[in-house]
Amino acid sequence: MNSDSESLQSQYLGWLLIDDVKNTEQSVECEENDGVKNLHNKATASKSSEPKLGGTPQTFQLGEIPTVQDRFQAVLKNRLQIQAQDHPPLFPWETQLIEYPDCVDEPSMTLVPTWGWMVQQSKLNLPLPLPEKVFQQLLEKCQSMVTSSVPLGAKLVQVVENFFPNESQALNDIAGLVLRSTYRSVSALDMPSIQSDYSDLQPRQQMALSLLAAKQLLENLTLPLSAASPVVEREWLTTVGNLNIRVEYHSVGKFTKLLVQAELPVKGTLTLRKSGTLAIATSSTPGYLSVELGCEQLNPTYTLEVEFPEVDEQPLLFVINPTV
Repeated sequence: MNSDSESLQSQYLGWLLIDDVKNTEQSVECEENDGVKNLHNKATASKSSEPKLGGTPQTFQLGEIPTVQDRFQAVLKNRLQIQAQDHPPLFPWETQLIEYPDCVDEPSMTLVPTWGWMVQQSKLNLPLPLPEKVFQQLLEKCQSMVTSSVPLGAKLVQVVENFFPNESQALNDIAGLVLRSTYRSVSALDMPSIQSDYSDLQPRQQMALSLLAAKQLLENLTLPLSAASPVVEREWLTTVGNLNIRVEYHSVGKFTKLLVQAELPVKGTLTLRKSGTLAIATSSTPGYLSVELGCEQLNPTYTLEVEFPEVDEQPLLFVINPTV
């Protein structure tokens, strides 16, 4: 390459390295056009006319102009990349440069387990387990019916009737059979072998199994007291361990005190209620907790709510039925 070509190329590079990239792009584009035209004009003039006296003829080798253009584009591209790195473009919603993480960690959420009381099914004496959804609905219905004063047979039918619409007569017949049987003797209910699945049972067999489970649940949730049997105990299995309850009452003349003692697997609250009166005890740690109510005579019905926020959103409701 001759000295004039090298001088022109050096001039281009000087502009690129000194000026701002925006101004450089415009000025270099202008100079490039003019320079190429001048070079072309000089080359043409050198062929058509004699060189001036004392001057040096201007000559070019084939391929020199494309080489300058390629070099110019490479330097310009590099300059733009450096400019973009030093001053990155912003999104329309950004006012300044923000570093975004490669991934966003979702905030941890503490979910309250749903119906942690359902583990109690393993404590029931059933020939085969009920599906979780069926058992949950049975437990919910038993909770709503446990304080009802209707006879036990009617309670059983009302607990399971939503599972078997338009089968009230069959349900009443099987409920009578369930009431006359015990959990330890289910052969009279025509139950299949333990290897069977609930979905494989005949409708009457499903009725019998559901009624049998409802009977045991209602009995687990009912705490009967009497002068002859002033103490009753219950155990309820939860997802975090066993809940143990002991209920007793003492009577001295007309004064009666109802005392509830519980061993809690986690922190919780006991609420003992009778009409117009309640007593509440709360523990922030697992362990023993007690609550009591005093009255002149036994109320027909007391309720005991056991609440474990870590186990379930819904409290577990017991009914206490003292009799003289």
